Amino acid sequence: MKILMVFDFDHTVVDENCDIWVIKCLPKQTLPDSVESTYRRGQWTEYMGRVMAYIRDQGVTPDRVRSVMETIPFTPGMPELLTFISENKSMVDCIIVSDANTMFIEWVLQGAGLWKAVDQVYSNPASINESGYMELQHHHLHECAKCPVNMCKKKVLETYLSEKADGGEVYGRVIYVGDGGNDLCPTFCLSAGDVVMPRQGYTLDKRLTRLRDQEGNCSVSAKVIPWSSATDILQELKDSLQSE
Repeated sequence: MKILMVFDFDHTVVDENCDIWVIKCLPKQTLPDSVESTYRRGQWTEYMGRVMAYIRDQGVTPDRVRSVMETIPFTPGMPELLTFISENKSMVDCIIVSDANTMFIEWVLQGAGLWKAVDQVYSNPASINESGYMELQHHHLHECAKCPVNMCKKKVLETYLSEKADGGEVYGRVIYVGDGGNDLCPTFCLSAGDVVMPRQGYTLDKRLTRLRDQEGNCSVSAKVIPWSSATDILQELKDSLQSE
C-alpha cells in the first residue's frame, strides 16, 4: 500500500511565511499602519486580501509578486525530499494542506521545479482578476471551534481519506508534517500506524509535548517524531516504505 505524505507549507515546506515574504515586493518592504492595523484575530485571510490590494495599488504587478515569491527559501533538505517523492509516485502520494493560498504555493513549487511532487493542494483559493488584483477566498466552511474560520485541517484530511477509501485507495501509513498550532487538529484523526512529525521547537511540537505530559491523555494515537530538517523526514519516509 502507498504512503500518504501530508505537508503544511509555511515554516514546513518553506522556511518562512509566504504572507510575510510577499511584503518584499514593495519598494520599502513594509506595510503602512493603515493596512497593518486592520487585522482582526481569526480573520487573516480577509486581512491578506487587503494587503494584496494595497500591493497592487502601489503598482506592483502579479509577475513581480510571483518573482518575489519564487525567492522564498525552502527548509533545509526539502528540495531533496520533494524530489524523492516525485521520483517515487507509484509508492507515495503527497498533498499540501495550508492556510496560505493556492497561488503562492503553486508559484513557489513551480519556480523550483518541484510541482510534480504534489498531487493536490488544499488551501485558500486565490486568483488574479482582470485588473491585476489578487482575490482570496476561504478554503471551506466548518464548525470546528479549535481552528481558524477559513480552514479546519482535520476536516480536510478526513474528507480526503474518505474520498480515497471510496475509490478503493487505503494508505498503509499517513505521515503528517507541520509546525503550527493549526496542525494539531488533524493529528487527532491519525491512527496508531501513522506518524505525525512536528518541527522541533515550534508550536505543534510544544503542544504535542504538553498533551503527552498530561496524565492519561491518549488523544493522539499516531507516533510522534520531531524533525529539524527535511533530511529527518526523508529518512522516516524511506523507513516507512521499507516496512510496507
